[in-house]
Amino acid sequence: MCPGHGQGKSKMRVLFVTSEVAPLIKTGGLADVSAALPAALCRLGDDVRVLLPGYSQVLSQLPSCKVEATLSGIEGFPEARLLSSVLPDGVPLLVIDCAPLFQREGGIYQDAQGADWADNALRFGLLSKVAAILGGEASPLKWRPEVVHCNDWQSGLTPAYMHFSPKGAPCVMTVHNLAFQGVFPAAIRGTLGLPPESFQLHGVEFYGNLSFLKAGLYYANHITTVSPTYADEIQTEALGFGLQGLLQSRSDTLTGILNGIDEKEWNPATDAALAQTYTLKKMAGKSANKRDLQKQMGLQLAPETPLFGLVSRFTHQKGVDVVLEIAPRLLASGVQLVMLGSGDAEMQAAALLLAREYPGQLAIRIGFDEKLSHLIEAGADIFLMPSRFEPCGLNQMYSQRYGTPPVVHATGGLVDSVTDCDNDSLLRGDATGFVFHDMTASSLLDCAQRAVSCYQDKGKWSMLQSNGMAKDFSWLYSAAKYHEIYESLKNS
Repeated sequence: MCPGHGQGKSKMRVLFVTSEVAPLIKTGGLADVSAALPAALCRLGDDVRVLLPGYSQVLSQLPSCKVEATLSGIEGFPEARLLSSVLPDGVPLLVIDCAPLFQREGGIYQDAQGADWADNALRFGLLSKVAAILGGEASPLKWRPEVVHCNDWQSGLTPAYMHFSPKGAPCVMTVHNLAFQGVFPAAIRGTLGLPPESFQLHGVEFYGNLSFLKAGLYYANHITTVSPTYADEIQTEALGFGLQGLLQSRSDTLTGILNGIDEKEWNPATDAALAQTYTLKKMAGKSANKRDLQKQMGLQLAPETPLFGLVSRFTHQKGVDVVLEIAPRLLASGVQLVMLGSGDAEMQAAALLLAREYPGQLAIRIGFDEKLSHLIEAGADIFLMPSRFEPCGLNQMYSQRYGTPPVVHATGGLVDSVTDCDNDSLLRGDATGFVFHDMTASSLLDCAQRAVSCYQDKGKWSMLQSNGMAKDFSWLYSAAKYHEIYESLKNS
């Protein structure tokens, strides 16, 4: 039973379908959302079950699982079992136990060499198929969802399967990043058990291939994205990735809802990863974290020097190449920069080369370090997040909560969650960071220098920090918006 507080308008039974959920298995923000949103829905009073593939990493963390059903005879798929357990926060969990598809060495989407698993269509076809079974009248469970909530391409076939199976629950399809679409050769259609009539322009076909995400967008009853601005952007040629026409045609059933953050994990007043905790009223601890960050990363111990932080995948999307382009000019002004992340090999090499050229001023850590990411949010003065596109983004919210005003590109969830600092916004009390509009090196540099200039004015800087730390980034508002969509589908 989902541990809720009965605050919702009416209780909804929700099957939340995802390919990853923190802390059991995580490659990106989807895992954080898949943990936080179901928990927030439960707090509103909804009855939620999370459906997840039974990867080796997941099953090893779930010592007590109950077998709920054996799933055999599903056309094209190996036999599987449906297990039940609970997530650490008490949200009920359903796990698809299918060793041939999910229990293997390597990552959940790719092998140890970084190549996509050759059978990903079958693996996530099974996730989608089981979700459709549980959402329909053939479900082996007594518990029946009133809505099936799918997330990204990995569960995108669910609405298609349900469309061709009568008397199923309505589906919500959430796009976390439209750039990843789950496109496979057309020949896989028969193996996946989709009828021939599904493979057409008005269906799962996408330029001669089969697209999981297009299937979800076409057949779902309602589509959501993770910020209002991103909902508009994906209807354009620039960020529609070939699906803008379909999304434009479905604009009346497309809603942008800004993600929240886990305010327990990301709280400077209680964060165990910090050298010293702090609050809006007692900010001394932030200086202690800056000193600890400088010490850990081999930077000069300079309390008054503006320290920029970046935590990101090193990819073109994230704009890390532009940060590297402006770094020499930015560092020439006397600031410091800490970068944490990994990704593109050329960007990594360029970053490491720069770090050797600017010892004590620029520090790079290649890889992912959760504890260090918290310390960077707390110890940096200014956070860099110049993504070319960003469906929602979380670090810009963490930064504001930690009193580290972010520098962001005006796109997606970044522009929805950061208010640019100028005299008017400071007077209104809503300035929280610095926003640039042209995705160029000169625009980013100008914006970063504008942040440095504001940092020198301690009165303005304190106001800016206070505004960001006082903002409500909790999940309850977003969860209430999802609940409203569930209710509208139930009543339609």
